[in-house]
Amino acid sequence: MIMDGNGRWAQQRGKRRTMGHIEGAKTVRRIVEHARRSGVGYLTLYAFSSDNWNRPQDEVHALMKLFRRNLASETPRLLDNDIRLSVIGRRDRLSPELRRAIEASERETADCDGMVLRLAVDYSSRDTLVRAATMVPQGAALSREDFSRAISMVNHCPGDVPDVDLMVRTGGEQRLSDFLLWECAYAEMVFSRRMWPDFSNADFDEAVNDFRARDRRFGGLSKAI
Repeated sequence: MIMDGNGRWAQQRGKRRTMGHIEGAKTVRRIVEHARRSGVGYLTLYAFSSDNWNRPQDEVHALMKLFRRNLASETPRLLDNDIRLSVIGRRDRLSPELRRAIEASERETADCDGMVLRLAVDYSSRDTLVRAATMVPQGAALSREDFSRAISMVNHCPGDVPDVDLMVRTGGEQRLSDFLLWECAYAEMVFSRRMWPDFSNADFDEAVNDFRARDRRFGGLSKAI
């Protein structure tokens, strides 16, 4: 999911953009737990793109502070809901304190198997693809499955991670914004006009029901033919 619209949500209400991120974090908690109850196996949330470093420094600082604080406060809830956390993306540009918080939360939830929650932080799909390609020996025969595993290793997420079935973006924009380009090869897409803080459980269910009603052909012919 691309959680778009926090800043605009706040600005429409005459508030600072950081207030939108605080409200957006509440939506994350609600949607994550709702997805778990709905039987979702993997949920990936686009929390902070590599291009987001270009935002005003005070906003970036507030986002990182919020992320670190929420890791500490939300890890017990992840355990209660049997949710394993995996943070994908670069870590070398994160603060040592944040890296330690990420590693601690991942360790604590490592045995949970009810759902995998992946948070994309300092994430760029194109950067991931480049780094995965550098892991492949020159001239080596490589399958799609092999390359997918290389991507998982780059993203600190060992093991087989399934391709994306449904990609949802809130906030009214209709683009991928460098998010899971390899994994979204045959993803169905739903674009919601709701700003992320307003995205409800009912909106989530509507997107899932829309997905279930689609005829997924994966390059073949419709089942109706």
